[in-house]
Amino acid sequence: MPLIVHQEFVRAPIERCFDLARDVDTHTRTTAYTKEKAVGGVTTGFLSVGDVVTWEAVHFGVRQRLTAKITKMDRPYMFEDIMVKGAFHSFTHVHEFIEKENGTLMIDRFCYRSPLGTIGRVADKLFLEWYMKKFIVNRAEALRQIAEEELNN
Repeated sequence: MPLIVHQEFVRAPIERCFDLARDVDTHTRTTAYTKEKAVGGVTTGFLSVGDVVTWEAVHFGVRQRLTAKITKMDRPYMFEDIMVKGAFHSFTHVHEFIEKENGTLMIDRFCYRSPLGTIGRVADKLFLEWYMKKFIVNRAEALRQIAEEELNN
């Protein structure tokens, strides 16, 4: 199972970074390039433990839906979401936040299992792992920009 780990330093308080990462509306802003939007469950505001959200987005030119559930939360240090329905066989995404002297270190740990057995593992090596890493990095960078711009205004 591929594990993608990405760290992003943000010059903003830990509470702000945590809240931006679990805000449905901010998620939509940071994934606009995939036309991602919440279409079921919690569709606006902050996600909390036990909440379920269904996302609709375009990946690889195909409109897809994925339902995730927030299974753990320790505000403002971490939260975890897991896929309950979607294109993957499974995934777990842990969002961790570490308070630093001049800001916050955000760490994403995304562990997934592709569907279709051997075919899925080949897809991982050919393009899927790269695509998911790019998705996670782009979203983290967008979160950083939003958090830092808010502090400068």
